[in-house]
Amino acid sequence: MSRESYPYESEFSFKEIFNQQKDNIRFLWKNRLKLIAIGLIGASIGALYAYLKPVTYTANLTFVVEEGKGSSGSLLSGLAGQFGFDIGGMSGTGGVLAGDNVQQLLKSNKMIKNTLLTHYRDSSKMTLADIYAETAKLKGPWQNKYSDGNAINFPADHKNYTRLQDSLLQVIIITIKDEELVVSKPDKKLSFFQATVTMKNEELASLFTARLIEQATRFYIDTKTSRQRTNINRLQARADSIGRLLNQKTYSASAANNITLDLNPAYQTANVGVELKERDKFMLQNIYTEIIKNLEVSRTILMQETPTFQIVDEPELPLKKNRTGYLLSLIYGALVTGSLYALFLILVRSKTAE
Repeated sequence: MSRESYPYESEFSFKEIFNQQKDNIRFLWKNRLKLIAIGLIGASIGALYAYLKPVTYTANLTFVVEEGKGSSGSLLSGLAGQFGFDIGGMSGTGGVLAGDNVQQLLKSNKMIKNTLLTHYRDSSKMTLADIYAETAKLKGPWQNKYSDGNAINFPADHKNYTRLQDSLLQVIIITIKDEELVVSKPDKKLSFFQATVTMKNEELASLFTARLIEQATRFYIDTKTSRQRTNINRLQARADSIGRLLNQKTYSASAANNITLDLNPAYQTANVGVELKERDKFMLQNIYTEIIKNLEVSRTILMQETPTFQIVDEPELPLKKNRTGYLLSLIYGALVTGSLYALFLILVRSKTAE
């Protein structure tokens, strides 16, 4: 019976690998002039990249969200419930910005859009969106491409925007959201958040960061306290209504008392009308007192429930400047192009050897 021969793999040898690398090094040394030339070309490309890449500025703002103190609202539930007021729901501790939701809120299209449509300065009609488009050199190409050379502006009142203005504003929003705005939580155990904005305009980066937090603060507080404010408005409306009725009953009771003074005491039913008016006045007086009491308690709860954004560190000029160094660009350009060309030579040599 004949033995069958099986293919087998050659043994791994460090010596063989080392010899191969020595051959590659000798081969590359012979082509050192080509490698140097390619490296110089790569260094030139790196220097050109450093020259053409615009300088950017980074604005950092650190803040913490302080939730309002919770309250069960038990003082209001009894009487206010009889008038149809939802006081018990005023103690909610959840919120649209609870936890990490703040990161998504600050990067939402609504917040970025509202920030971009604020005035650049108080005396200027230009918005941050206008300044951004000019700084990014977008207005010129947009005017030539989309509006036949007509000016494209982004006024603060966006109700009359054309489809073109809305579309181009969305381009700016997406660019900021995806490339220039970062919202992070440096320490997961703490409630501190950091908003980082990197733009080509130093003042624009600072203004955008600060106003973005202002927009988020206003939106958060309005959302968080909307139910409490609705209840207070309803209580205030009821207090005003009862107050007007109480005034009318007071004048009516006083007039009835004056009339009874001139009547014949023999008529015992003469005082009935006065007693009815006094009774109505007394009831309205009690109701009015309770409503005013609950209204003041509601206002106190609202103050306790109202959260705040506490800014810890805000951007101050001059901002951090981001500039690509020429020396590092030269080195990286030379190393990358030289390494790629060396790898190309080795691959061509190995293919030729086969």
